[in-house]
Amino acid sequence: MRRPGLKSMSLIAAAAFILTACTPASPQEGSKSLKVVYQKTDSFTALETMFQAAKQEFEAANQGVTVELLPIQGNDDDYGTKLALALRSPSTAPDVFYEDTFKVRSDVDAGYLLKLDSYLEGWADWAKFDDGAKAAGRADDGGTYAVPLGTDTRAIWYNKKVFEAAGISLPWQPRDWQEILDTARKIKADDPSVIPFNMYAGKGTGEGTVMQGFYELLYGTGSTLYDEESKKWVVGSAGFKDSLGFLKTLYDEGLAVTPAEALDANVWKKVFGEWFPTGKLGATVEGSYAPSFWQDGGSYEWPGYAQDMAVAPFPTQDGGDPGAVSMSGGWTLAIGAGTKEPDLAFKFLSTALNRDNSLKFTLDSSQIAVRSDVAGDSGYQAANPFVKDVSGLVSVTRYRPATSDYPRISAAVQEATEAVITGAKSPEQAAADYDAAVADIVGGDKTVRK
Repeated sequence: MRRPGLKSMSLIAAAAFILTACTPASPQEGSKSLKVVYQKTDSFTALETMFQAAKQEFEAANQGVTVELLPIQGNDDDYGTKLALALRSPSTAPDVFYEDTFKVRSDVDAGYLLKLDSYLEGWADWAKFDDGAKAAGRADDGGTYAVPLGTDTRAIWYNKKVFEAAGISLPWQPRDWQEILDTARKIKADDPSVIPFNMYAGKGTGEGTVMQGFYELLYGTGSTLYDEESKKWVVGSAGFKDSLGFLKTLYDEGLAVTPAEALDANVWKKVFGEWFPTGKLGATVEGSYAPSFWQDGGSYEWPGYAQDMAVAPFPTQDGGDPGAVSMSGGWTLAIGAGTKEPDLAFKFLSTALNRDNSLKFTLDSSQIAVRSDVAGDSGYQAANPFVKDVSGLVSVTRYRPATSDYPRISAAVQEATEAVITGAKSPEQAAADYDAAVADIVGGDKTVRK
């Protein structure tokens, strides 16, 4: 998950889009073609750049083969909806596509992904990929069905000028949740026009709500969303209620954006493009990709970001071990199980993810490198002043449960946060309703009280 964005289109509109976008003109007789589907937004064009380069390189080396690039315009939720619709029909299913790591297992179960083990065994570059990153593309049968593009982490990004004006000593590293609240209160007291501390909440910002906010809180309590040992979803968690309680305090005291702003799917644009550059926001919880918005060529170029901004790990609730919490997502490239050209599809995938293309994508998207030769590149290491800080959070990071139930569970978490920040429910009521929703989604026998 890179960022919250526009609300999802209706299924009907999405289906119409897919059927139009993924039904290209028939290739010339005797030629072959590959359909490549990926995400593109006004602020995320790194994939477009990478695939254009890969298309040119691949077609030059494979005469008679045409690569049809079919970008889907939309945020993560939009893209997931439209891709899922395309995958359901052989007539619209792509040959190669951009796949979120947390959907790999469910899409394998649905029969959408081609097993890649036999191809990876003969690909010398595979040895250069990080073992942890490789795991993101594996399914329950132990096979690999997707190849990682990059990964990310989450941290607190803060404006040093705002903090200095409020008399907060730098560098700032909150030891626990209380210190976050105390700092936010100092900023508000110094300048009420400044938003002290942003944490996304509600359904409007979709997966951004949970990845850039709620999960840092939840996992910092020692609780979890899903119990890997029992393979059951956790309910009745004190940590869940405490996490909602923190959001309630933040919003009730006016230390965050207003509830109306929080429910705006485009609030992230104000965070990056307006509030931080103008000194109207103290801090936000965001991904390691944040500098990509401000760098040359980014959506919100800000020459002074390297001097004005700083990053700090998000602390655990009471400062206990491991001291900080992060969340990681990441995306992969996969091949459709129904492709008529599996050899060519893998050849294109490996072209897109060779060293040069991977380095360019990693730099353009401010991702954390998953290839050792990219991670060791001097250009990558000097890409922005925060590479070392955000890469170091991999040691304390967590991942979303890679199950087919997860998207509906995530939606229930988002609903709980929205109910609390709008005052519709208390943290206790919202947590109880979440527990009931989880039982409805997965069945009571697949929950565990912890």
